[in-house]
Amino acid sequence: MLTIENTSVMNFENAIRGARNPMNSWARMDSTTTEDGFVFGENDLDLAKRLARAGTDHRKFLRMIFISVDVTAPLYWWKEYDTYKVATVANSTSTMHKIHSAPFDLSQFSCDQMTPDTLAFMQTIVDKLEEIRKRYLETKSKEDWYDLIQLLPSSYNQMRTLTFNYETAINIYRARRHHKLAEWHVFCDWIESLPYAADLITFEP
Repeated sequence: MLTIENTSVMNFENAIRGARNPMNSWARMDSTTTEDGFVFGENDLDLAKRLARAGTDHRKFLRMIFISVDVTAPLYWWKEYDTYKVATVANSTSTMHKIHSAPFDLSQFSCDQMTPDTLAFMQTIVDKLEEIRKRYLETKSKEDWYDLIQLLPSSYNQMRTLTFNYETAINIYRARRHHKLAEWHVFCDWIESLPYAADLITFEP
């Protein structure tokens, strides 16, 4: 399970202006910004598409288009996302500090692909976590805290606020769009929905 909220895409205007610096072609800029956001003009979009397809050395302007988004996903997915450490920033909710702050229930875990027998066993783990959590609130015992941290399954959902750029989005999309994890398909579908994604991100090389 993976959910995506609060998407913001920023800095198109500055990025395309910078893309025109090498040829001093600023006079050809024809994009506009409306109350609905940035709109490429015909000249600027043509340049952006040509540079995007020319390879990483020529499409440096894509590193200037920034994405900010809140993603909630299981820990097993975050371990794979953490491959993308270049040009990314993330602030996460804290299991170290807040793991005990709310009751445990199945809705906090990605269980959507579990078979019925496994889901029933998962419920026993969640029940045990809740038992330990309640005990920790009374005892503040380090042993109880470690029990929570070390028993916590990798299906536990964590929310992170991410920032990365369109170049990183290209790398993620091409590497993960056919991945066996359903969460990657949800993430890549979201990338496809970004402004001008078909022109600048998801195009065939």
